[in-house]
Amino acid sequence: MNKKQVIPYVDRKGSKKSQVREMFDSISSRYDIINRVISGGLDIKWRENIVRLLKPKKPKKILDVATGTGDLVIALGETQATEIIGIDISDRMLEIGKRKVKKSKWHKKIKMEIGDGEKINYPTNYFDAVTVSFGVRNFENLDKALLEIFRILKPKGELVILETAIPQGFPNNYLYKLYTRNIMPVIGSFISKDKSAYKYLYLSAKAFPFGKAFNKVLENNGFIVIKNIPQGFGVAFIYHAYKPLLYV
Repeated sequence: MNKKQVIPYVDRKGSKKSQVREMFDSISSRYDIINRVISGGLDIKWRENIVRLLKPKKPKKILDVATGTGDLVIALGETQATEIIGIDISDRMLEIGKRKVKKSKWHKKIKMEIGDGEKINYPTNYFDAVTVSFGVRNFENLDKALLEIFRILKPKGELVILETAIPQGFPNNYLYKLYTRNIMPVIGSFISKDKSAYKYLYLSAKAFPFGKAFNKVLENNGFIVIKNIPQGFGVAFIYHAYKPLLYV
């Protein structure tokens, strides 16, 4: 991908990865409440939709990349998988996630670990399924991360990604831009004291490919796309793909 990278703090030095880590560390204590407020609680429903996609497949080993505070990794306990791993580059997000996991009924089979989606510390062909919830647009090198996910997935293993998008057509597109440009940064900065983080959310979503464009990115990295499912009038998409049985 050749587009100029969107970074959280344009006035600071450092790689996108280091800035993303700093950003999530800074907003970690308020991250969950901000997500609920900004999405109107719909992000919970969207994660449940991921679980519904995977549950009939009965995966035994699942990796949740960019797991954050662990909402999805806990929800994945409903799949009856025997090993569920959540990885993230932010220490502080993981600290919160670990506390939430410890209180959940699935705590015995969930592990939360420091980990980088661009260099996953698990063997090739290890996981039956991989999920990413609102994380792929934060990768410094998207293709590298997708190739790593492809590597650690078993043949016929499934990838499910939930990511922001930009609604198309009037009035959804107009209302989305009005909200994300003018209202969301104010809400986010009021709660988290970091206005840049929520300006980044809009700018990174604007720059990120979605729908058919992201399908093409997945296909270029070896995946077979099953379908993509718009969420919340197109403000997010769920992408469902798999690693083919035979691949080069």
